Amino acid sequence: MSSWSKNRKSLYGGIVIVFLAVVVVLPIFLHYYKAPTCFDGVRNGSEQGVDCGGSCSKLCQSSFLSADVAWTRFEEVAPSLYNVAAYIVNQNTTGEAKNAPYRFMLYDKDGLIITDQSGVVTLPPHRNTLAFQGAVNVGARIPARALFEFTSAPNWLKRVDPLAKISIGSKDYTEDASGSSLMVTLKNNDIYPLANVSVYVVLYNKDGNALGFSKTSIDEIPANGSSVAPFTWPRSRDGKVISIDVLPVQE
Repeated sequence: MSSWSKNRKSLYGGIVIVFLAVVVVLPIFLHYYKAPTCFDGVRNGSEQGVDCGGSCSKLCQSSFLSADVAWTRFEEVAPSLYNVAAYIVNQNTTGEAKNAPYRFMLYDKDGLIITDQSGVVTLPPHRNTLAFQGAVNVGARIPARALFEFTSAPNWLKRVDPLAKISIGSKDYTEDASGSSLMVTLKNNDIYPLANVSVYVVLYNKDGNALGFSKTSIDEIPANGSSVAPFTWPRSRDGKVISIDVLPVQE
């Protein structure tokens, strides 16, 4: 057989193979092939774990530091009503956990539980924050101890600090025999407004002990502008407030 005939047969054979690949194999492949996603329950693509790391916004468990609870406190704000807070430290520079579930437990002097309060808290990237419950009703019982715990592990996502361009201006604290108040000025140094900002504050004495804490919300801090966050407490602290910690978070 001439080389020309062999080449022609090879050419025809190649055309048939390509045709079958395009008409038969490719449709079957496209029908069954599923592109990797961050929600398919399989480690694939650039993922460092199952649906985490790499191109996924969810961080793998090994990629973040656990949130530390520095302290848990309660404060009486009215008869039978207490504010309860836990100070949470997040060392993850680009790790945020939204709506991390938790619970507070208040106990009396005999170790009996008075109340169990559940909630969620946002842990902003590289910022400390408070888990806070206001005006918790304990009835006729008196709390002696408070405990805080996450009820499930926070779900960490990659995110830069959305409040990186916020700065704290004045912190005007006043008190008298009937109560105390605080006016905090927050400055937005960005060209875009910031909406839905929650602001937590902690009042400390000279020994670094938390004397009081609270939360307020700001609808918007205008671009290159400022807003004032007001706080009030129905009690005086006898001039013991030495420093004030302001903890903004976008929730």
